[in-house]
Amino acid sequence: MIIKKPDINQVMIKRSVTVKPSTTLLEARDILFRHKIRRLVVLNEKEKPVGIITEKDIARSIYNLGTRSIKSVKVGDFMSKNLITVTKDSTIYDCAKLMRRHRISSVIVINKDGTLAGLVTKTDLVSVFLTQSSVPLKVSSVMTKNVITAAPGDSLLLIESLLINHRISRVVIQRNRRPVGVITYRDFMPAKIPHWIAEFADKKELEEYRRRSVPEITANQLNYLLPFKAVDIMASNPITVDAEDDVGLAAMLMIRNNISGLPVVRKGLLVGIITKSDIVKAIAEK
Repeated sequence: MIIKKPDINQVMIKRSVTVKPSTTLLEARDILFRHKIRRLVVLNEKEKPVGIITEKDIARSIYNLGTRSIKSVKVGDFMSKNLITVTKDSTIYDCAKLMRRHRISSVIVINKDGTLAGLVTKTDLVSVFLTQSSVPLKVSSVMTKNVITAAPGDSLLLIESLLINHRISRVVIQRNRRPVGVITYRDFMPAKIPHWIAEFADKKELEEYRRRSVPEITANQLNYLLPFKAVDIMASNPITVDAEDDVGLAAMLMIRNNISGLPVVRKGLLVGIITKSDIVKAIAEK
C-alpha cells in the first residue's frame, strides 16, 4: 500500500485529551463521552505519558469493582501501562506496523525529553489511506472473512464473552445470515453502570436508560446481565458495504459515521467484516 506522504506529523493529534492517574473512573468515562473520543493518555506530574485508557478498559473494569464505589476508583488502577511509542521522525508505515503487531488502536508520539508530542490512531491512518492511497482495492481483498456473530435473542453475557475471548471490538448480530445489528464495547459502557447513572448522568442520557428499562444494578453484576439480550443494546440497521465495493468507500463510511467496522455483504448476506484494523494491516504490508 503506497502512501504519498508517510510523515506522521500530517496526521498526529497534537492536542490530545489527557488525564492524571488520580482521575476517577467516573470522570474518565464522562470525558470520553463529552469529547466523543475512545482513549485518554495518562500523564504524570512531569507531563510524561505513563498510561493510556480506552473505553474497552473502562468496560472491562466494571466487573472488578465489586462493592467499591465507582467514585473511589482511579485511572491509575486500571490504565494500560505497557505503552507503545514512536518519535516525530517515525513514518505512517512505522505506526501501522506497531498497531498491527501489538493489536492496538493508537501509538503515542513523544518528544526527545519523553514528554507527550501527540497521538496517532487507526482513524488517522484510515484518513490517510482515503486521501493518499493511489492503488484501488476491493473490500473483499482486505476484509476479515471469519465474522464473530450472535443472534438478537442471545444474552449479553454471551456477547461479552465473545468480545473478550476473541479479543475483538464488535460482534455482528445477524438473523438468517443478514446483519441486523452490531454491539461494541461502547454499547456495554452505559449498559453496565446504571447503578450510578441516575445520580450522575444528564437528563438526556438518563432518559435513554429509562427508554431501555434498565433496572438498578445489584451487587452481582453477572446476575444483572442475565435477563438482557443483544437486541436490548445493539445498534440496529448497521451500515454495510458490498464485498465488491472499493475500500475507499468503507473508509469514508467509517470516518463519516465515527465507527470502526462495517459488516460486508454479498446479495444482502453477511460474508465478512471490514475494520480500521484491516485497512491498517494493508498499509503495514506495503
